[in-house]
Amino acid sequence: MIVAKHFIFLGAPGVGKGTQAQRFAQLMDLPHVSTGDMLRASVQSGSEIGLRAAAVMESGALVGDEIIVRIVEERLLLEDASDGVIFDGFPRTIHQAHALDNLLAVHGDEIGAVLHLDLDDEEIVGRLSGRRVCSKCGAIYHIRYHAPTVYGICDICGGGLLQRDDDQPAVIRKRLAVYQAETAPLIAYYHDRPAYHLVSGEGEVDDVFSRIVKAVEVAG
Repeated sequence: MIVAKHFIFLGAPGVGKGTQAQRFAQLMDLPHVSTGDMLRASVQSGSEIGLRAAAVMESGALVGDEIIVRIVEERLLLEDASDGVIFDGFPRTIHQAHALDNLLAVHGDEIGAVLHLDLDDEEIVGRLSGRRVCSKCGAIYHIRYHAPTVYGICDICGGGLLQRDDDQPAVIRKRLAVYQAETAPLIAYYHDRPAYHLVSGEGEVDDVFSRIVKAVEVAG
């Protein structure tokens, strides 16, 4: 029997988790799934759990662990997940982590690696606070990594570039504090497993990706 392997990407906002998870999914030829993607797909499918999720979201409340876990279970039953998936931002809580372990055990699957991308908070603040968005076309720039030709002006449409409210340094630091408080127990849950790998998010995208691939090769 072929044992499916699932990979979990953990990391704070701005650490580059989504970018690396998508790239790793291409390398492994496995679907890249995030909580948001799974929620939207489930709602659009009109399934029973999708309708429940839609009702919760329409009320303005947060979708709870029970619904999230059911949606993940639904996603893992799709044909493209038979060899595994790349989880981006799931699980988020200890309850979700326990539930995922139970789901995988039922199907004879396992976690191939938990990849925890780590980066200094001030570096994350620098990354996110340097982001600028075109007020007209929505193009994204960065004052350090992807600056426009003319300061404050979009190369594509000539619109003015703005800093979003949630990219203000004070807001970013609050988001990081919330992340650390909520995720610390989850990191502890995986920390002592052979599948857990702490990967530095420092440096260029290619450098971080090389560390990820090396960690998975060691785990395999």
